[in-house]
Amino acid sequence: MHATIIASLAALAVAAPAVEKRQAAPPPAGVNDATILQYALTLEHLENAFYREGLQKFKQADFVKAGLAPSFYNNLQQIKKDEQVHVDFLSAGLTAAGAQPVAECRYNFGFKDVPTFLAIANVLEGVGISAYLGAAKYIDSPDYLTAAGSILTVESRHSAYLRENQNPAKSPFPSPFDTPLEFSNVKSLAAPFITGCPTAPSSLTLLAGFQAFPTIAVTPAGVAKSGATLSLKVAKKVAATNAWFITSAGAVPARLTGSGSSYKVVVPTIGVPNLQPGTVNAGQGYLVLTKDANKPTDDNTVAGPAVIDLADNAFGRAADKATYGGSSYKAPAKPKGY
Repeated sequence: MHATIIASLAALAVAAPAVEKRQAAPPPAGVNDATILQYALTLEHLENAFYREGLQKFKQADFVKAGLAPSFYNNLQQIKKDEQVHVDFLSAGLTAAGAQPVAECRYNFGFKDVPTFLAIANVLEGVGISAYLGAAKYIDSPDYLTAAGSILTVESRHSAYLRENQNPAKSPFPSPFDTPLEFSNVKSLAAPFITGCPTAPSSLTLLAGFQAFPTIAVTPAGVAKSGATLSLKVAKKVAATNAWFITSAGAVPARLTGSGSSYKVVVPTIGVPNLQPGTVNAGQGYLVLTKDANKPTDDNTVAGPAVIDLADNAFGRAADKATYGGSSYKAPAKPKGY
């Protein structure tokens, strides 16, 4: 399939009017199929660099010492190989279609031990899934959509494997649906890891026309349960009036108090629409702050998203618990301007 899709992408460059198109949603200004693939490649570069650096720093003995099985390290190596293949695949497709693939940026992931590395890995895989889902509705070409979908399903397997090897234990499939994210929200989550990027093609690097919102540090970090109160520290003062949890159920309002850079929010109970009562949304979700009561968009969002892992049915089960000392992901202090 790899060669078939690359051939199809090349055909798009020379015979675009003849290619069958989907009824995609109207994309934001400056976004088309080619820029979406560049966006995907930018995120794959980030994940590829993350696993490359992590497996250079930590060896099998480090993971075993942390309480994980020897096979876990071997599977991480396979995840690393998958991310490199994704980079090569998207780069080859873009080159074949006459586009210059965006190059790898420079990163600072900030992990110092195995638990922190695994916590960030879990978050990055979840963000990758949300990024592909969020972009899918804007893709015109069935061939491009197939290419993105073939990567998305593998990223989902990576996420499931990493979730069940977290401590405390998390369900590998916490919710019936995953959560899509729009471009600016994904950029806001990726930007703090990026310390610099190549100058060309700079306009394609993480869709330069989209903004990165101020980050939110959440206390306590880790898994949140319905009804819990979370303390929020925004990287700069904002005029937030409303809080929203972004999940597969859509944007769900939450009670917010505070001002400036310090707020508190109460985690709501988030159901799954059109399913039996009691089915709740769990797993990786996102929290944003807005300046009005309207549902979040790029125009009214003032901070976030923060990654919020909503407690699932497997959380903390002793029988499934990983034996290593767990860690929670905390967002870097602020975006680096990308």
